[in-house]
Amino acid sequence: MNFFDRLRFFFREAAPSLRAQRRVALILLICQGGITVSGAIVRVTGSGLGCVTWPNCHPGSLVPLKGAAPLVHQAIEFGNRLLTFVIAAAAIAAVVAMHMACRRRELKVYAWLNVAGVVLQALIGALSVILELQWWAVALHFLPSMLLVWLAAMLYIRINEPDDGTPQRVFPQAISTLGAIAAAALAVVLATGTMVTGSGVHSGDAGVGMEGRLNVDPQAMAITHAICMYVYLFFTVVTVILIFRHRLDPKIKTAGLVLLAVILMQWGIGVFQYYMHIPRWTVPIHVAFSSIVTACTAILWARGIIRTGGEPASATGSPAGDAKRAAYLENSARKKVTG
Repeated sequence: MNFFDRLRFFFREAAPSLRAQRRVALILLICQGGITVSGAIVRVTGSGLGCVTWPNCHPGSLVPLKGAAPLVHQAIEFGNRLLTFVIAAAAIAAVVAMHMACRRRELKVYAWLNVAGVVLQALIGALSVILELQWWAVALHFLPSMLLVWLAAMLYIRINEPDDGTPQRVFPQAISTLGAIAAAALAVVLATGTMVTGSGVHSGDAGVGMEGRLNVDPQAMAITHAICMYVYLFFTVVTVILIFRHRLDPKIKTAGLVLLAVILMQWGIGVFQYYMHIPRWTVPIHVAFSSIVTACTAILWARGIIRTGGEPASATGSPAGDAKRAAYLENSARKKVTG
């Protein structure tokens, strides 16, 4: 059996363990959040048009060209584009892992949506370059990334739940309702955040002034964004208080406290930005915490309905995956003995 035959046999017969699946999902989650940070670095360094075409960097050239634009701008923008392939690989790995382990449809859907989202984001990125970084095109590029972070976080947290378990509602209806309101408020916070950026000084390209920017008062927009943040924080605080009053699982309480902590850190960064007139170096940090807040909100939301029961010592989280994994390990052991 040659290398390619062995590879095909592995992907057809093997089933990754729960730990391996979680690792793949965690890598995907980090990648989905990480590319938003690299995109922010593109913006604050004015590298958005370091590559002026898509998919090529410059007409007739897939890679940066000497003298076509400042080399550092080309390197930053081209590096950001290359990260798309890293995320695509992570998303495909998640899909492969879910199918190899014979996981339930919910997990496969999360994984496939991440693949579809990467493709969509690549197209939106091309649109933003073609439109020379119009503010709404850049905002349209950022917001789906937050949705993909949410989906990756849901995949990560739900992998450990057994496929043959029974879904059970953990949160009382009041907590579920408040959690939904908080999640909707977060979406508004993220949307208004893109408007603050769209009306501000960081255009994304060193050669672009305020043309193509959102024509509103940046200070008023920042205050609107802050008000939305306070609304989101209020509903989250009330949700966490109710979680403690109902004496739910300690893991849920921890998730709530972690979420409140990262929201407060994000709030502190935002206040600092406002009074210091948005220093460039703070923007990637603020964007990074946007991903962290979104992921933590998704994790707390996922705790509201969990699967219980099922096989307590499951290796893959799926009865079919466990049988497949056991057969693969048995065949592998037999081959080692005989050969």
